[in-house]
Amino acid sequence: MPKLRVLAFSVSLDGYGAGPNQTQEHPLGEGGPSLHEWLFPTRSFQRLHAEMTASSAPAEGVTGIDDDFAALGFENVGAWILGRNMFGPVRGPWPDERWRGWWGETPPYHVPVFVLTHHARPPLEMQGGTVFHFVTDGIEAALARAREAAGPRDVRVGGGVETIRQYLKARLIDDLHLAYSPVLLGRGESLLEGIDLPALGYAVTRHVSSEKATHVVIERQSRATP
Repeated sequence: MPKLRVLAFSVSLDGYGAGPNQTQEHPLGEGGPSLHEWLFPTRSFQRLHAEMTASSAPAEGVTGIDDDFAALGFENVGAWILGRNMFGPVRGPWPDERWRGWWGETPPYHVPVFVLTHHARPPLEMQGGTVFHFVTDGIEAALARAREAAGPRDVRVGGGVETIRQYLKARLIDDLHLAYSPVLLGRGESLLEGIDLPALGYAVTRHVSSEKATHVVIERQSRATP
């Protein structure tokens, strides 16, 4: 059965999934890029980066534990769900349609992407098969549309932090892969603060460490804790 998944989501040791003060110059927030140092050198990321930048000679990239988890992040994914901040830094009503995402004309998704927002906008078709759909009627509506688009494949929640928290609190996420990076942000967007995962029926089912991250897999069990 298709799943709703969080994959390759980086978290600091003090629990932050993004740095503070996101801007166009700091799309991951201040200090946010340090969370992803495990990902950047991997073969999977280097190939993705080459594709987005139309590079004819991508860096080879490293293989191993980190690359294995990075590659799983795109396996069997038929649709994505993103919070609005993951699409761009624009706040409030859309002033126009010039902002087309952080990734250039060829985003890395290649499938339908459903962006949660309070402000309507027509679908945005990009190169490589990515189409952004802007959903104004909440997380469950976005999930229903994403599941329909994905068919037999999984739906991936790409973030940001608040979007993941909403789906977790609703007990809609089937499993999460969190990559804990050995960095401290001190402030930013806390991923799990105030969320009682055991009470919601979640449990750690796997953990493995590389030199750059500790990878933790958390899965929803059949029943929540009474």
